[in-house]
Amino acid sequence: MPIPERDGYIPGVPCWVDASEPDVEAAVEFYGGLFGWEFEDATPASSEAKYFIARRETRGWSLFDTSGDVRRGDVAAVRSSAEAARPTAMWNTYVWVDNADETAAKVRDAGGGVVTEPFDFMNASRMAVFTDPEGATFCVWEAKEHEAARVVNDPGSVNFNGLNTRDVGGARSFYGSVFGWETFAFDGETEMWALPGYADFLERYHPGLRKRWAEAGAPEGFEDVVATINPIADDQPAMPAHWSVTFAVEDADAAAAKARELGGKVIVPPFDAPWVRMTVIGDPQGATFVASTFVPENKDLG
Repeated sequence: MPIPERDGYIPGVPCWVDASEPDVEAAVEFYGGLFGWEFEDATPASSEAKYFIARRETRGWSLFDTSGDVRRGDVAAVRSSAEAARPTAMWNTYVWVDNADETAAKVRDAGGGVVTEPFDFMNASRMAVFTDPEGATFCVWEAKEHEAARVVNDPGSVNFNGLNTRDVGGARSFYGSVFGWETFAFDGETEMWALPGYADFLERYHPGLRKRWAEAGAPEGFEDVVATINPIADDQPAMPAHWSVTFAVEDADAAAAKARELGGKVIVPPFDAPWVRMTVIGDPQGATFVASTFVPENKDLG
């Protein structure tokens, strides 16, 4: 049975990413070469800030989709950095919400900050930019005509979003209050963000997903996971709390080599981890991300 493209999300699910870049055209060239993205210039005629939407043709290959069907849809975007005086390159995570204004109130009540008040973003969405109590920046997406990423988990598309934090307990309280997230103990001690009911939503797009995950050895409840929690190590005192983005790739080693060829930097060389082989890459302007290959044979690695 053909697997449909994503058609919206449920509240509390990371749904979209974009990279803010000082030189948008250079970023378009880099990511087009790395992931095979095709870009559409969606910049409004009256705007000086540029916005390019990336699309990718993919073929189902993972536990999420075993159909082999070819699909094409929006995966991400590249936009101009908001701070013209001190432009910073970074990947931004957006969480789907029903009402951005109500979410802003929840953020304030939970001790977070509002960087950018909710506003209408073209005709695509109503969005806002927030910080959690530790300073990690994240965004929300109240969809209008653009229903966020249509293709996920396939090569060249988002696989995971992750919170890098020194205060897991504080994050648990904050994000639980704002999005209703709970923590899921993946291996008895590694915590991840879970949203009750998410698996029911996924089954609409990936029938039999629970069964496939169980057959692969994933613990019960993993199908409700919406994001990762990455504790910042004590030997990284300069690293601020932040949200990171992981893209699925067919070959992490090949992705690292291609990134170097395109002028990027391999920050962490490819290595094996539970379920994956992954690498940390910086684009030529400094935005960092993870490229990850699903390797079920790695499931028992420590």
